[in-house]
Amino acid sequence: MTATRGLEGIVATTSSISSIIDDTLTYVGYNIDDLAEKASFEEIIYLLWHLELPNSEQLQELKQQLADNMELPQEIIDSFNTYPINKVHPMAALRTAVSALGLYDEEADVMDKEANFRKAVRLQAKMPTIVAAFSRVRKGLTPIAPRKDLSFAENFLYMLKGKEPEPIEVEAFNKALVLHADHELNASTFTARVCVATLSDMYSGVTAAIGALKGPLHGGANEQVMKMLTEIGSPENAEKYVLDKLSKKEKIMGFGHRVYRKGDPRAKHLQEMSKKLTEITGEPEWYEISAKVHEVFTSQKPLPPNVDFYSASVYHSLGIDHDLFTPIFAVSRVSGWIAHILEQYENNRLIRPRAEYTGPGLRKYVPVDERN
Repeated sequence: MTATRGLEGIVATTSSISSIIDDTLTYVGYNIDDLAEKASFEEIIYLLWHLELPNSEQLQELKQQLADNMELPQEIIDSFNTYPINKVHPMAALRTAVSALGLYDEEADVMDKEANFRKAVRLQAKMPTIVAAFSRVRKGLTPIAPRKDLSFAENFLYMLKGKEPEPIEVEAFNKALVLHADHELNASTFTARVCVATLSDMYSGVTAAIGALKGPLHGGANEQVMKMLTEIGSPENAEKYVLDKLSKKEKIMGFGHRVYRKGDPRAKHLQEMSKKLTEITGEPEWYEISAKVHEVFTSQKPLPPNVDFYSASVYHSLGIDHDLFTPIFAVSRVSGWIAHILEQYENNRLIRPRAEYTGPGLRKYVPVDERN
């Protein structure tokens, strides 16, 4: 047996959910470019879970189910006050809250198909409420209850900031949710599938996925991008900053992707939205810094930006705290995690790879008093 580092190039399973072929990303056969420009996030949720786009009646039913399940148990909100608020990262809070949600779901360990779909709706619906509520509690503000007359994207921004968002903000956030919903067998999705392949419950699978997403080499990259843009400060400083980092062989976050060679097809949509939003908010420098970093970096290395790079300035322009960028990723990606969890349950086999052993050869045990 010969190991492949990071399982690169290894085909670990079959899936009907999303594909990345010749640098084209599709959800169940639909090109991400079409979906990003035309679809609501609720349509994407239905598509990933049912492998077909919904008709009007099916879409309305899903919207109603999500709206009916967005409120959190009060115990979850109360628990936020027990966290070390000034120290805990929101991803750690989200991971803990999602795990705790399983305690309040009477069907948490019921594994039939109908129960799993009901849990899927509950989890998807409650994720944005968790993130928004925790964000407000840590600032000493009262959490805002979701409204049943708002879309998924509208509700999150409303619960976060306490006012109805502008149409351009809803458009931007909906687009970001669509673009982040699924991405084949990425690290967090694979983690979820490994977890539930033991026939563990959906809450365990999503909690495990959140743990994987938390890392800066996966979901945490966009937060690091914004930190970089803040350090640079102005477009004039970008070239020197990038060249200095590269000369020291330090990583520039937001560029390159293991599965794309010509470029991440999602990035261009967020680049356009970043330019538009930063102009509207009167802070065009964030797009200008990003564009300059993009220009300088790609002149030195043939690695185009990935989805994380321009999502940073988009979220910043929406008035979202920088450490909430990765939890927002989870609010979207849970739709994909759940789709893969449901698919794993449908055709399950325990995921148990092997390792290439590189340790010492066979040795004989020596009693402790005879060892040197």
